[in-house]
Amino acid sequence: MPKQSARAQWAARLKDGTIGKGKGATAPRTAMRIPFKGTILGIDPSLRGTGLAILKFNPPTKALYVASETISVPPKISLTVCLGRIASAVERLIDQHNPDVVAIEETIYVQNFQTAQKLGAARGAAIGQAAMKLIPVYEYSPLRIKQSVVGYGRASKEQIAGQMAGLLGLSEWLSFDESDAAAVAFCHALTLGRGLPAE
Repeated sequence: MPKQSARAQWAARLKDGTIGKGKGATAPRTAMRIPFKGTILGIDPSLRGTGLAILKFNPPTKALYVASETISVPPKISLTVCLGRIASAVERLIDQHNPDVVAIEETIYVQNFQTAQKLGAARGAAIGQAAMKLIPVYEYSPLRIKQSVVGYGRASKEQIAGQMAGLLGLSEWLSFDESDAAAVAFCHALTLGRGLPAE
């Protein structure tokens, strides 16, 4: 019998309700107390594949998925065009959904200086739009985000996507970039904004 992919395994576990019975995972937290009330724009920044997600919270009901998208930019497109597309997409979602706060993933340790520089530019393009609209921006480390939504700091992208589908009551998984962005927003809601304000 062929081995199931991680995606197929998580889809099966979501369907039969066995998430949390394996090592390093927890049950979907649909019944957990969410202290935040309002709309959050979650951002998973990347130069070529930035994930954006809008979630609405109205305690004590569970989170409501509003919208998400991935800003995919081919490698042949220049850095300046990439940054422009990220900024435009963030501005459009802010204008459409009027979020109360923006939550973004912190920069992780990157050995390659050029990669770190480009990631920083992508983050700046997104944060700048929120700043111009006077929307508070909070940063969360990847470890904290994973612990908040999965209960395990080394969770895979498949685990995050599966967990977010369960938490948001979605019939299908979001793309990995969009799931990560939704996870950032969910992390902020669970911690009531006790992250680090972006400088």
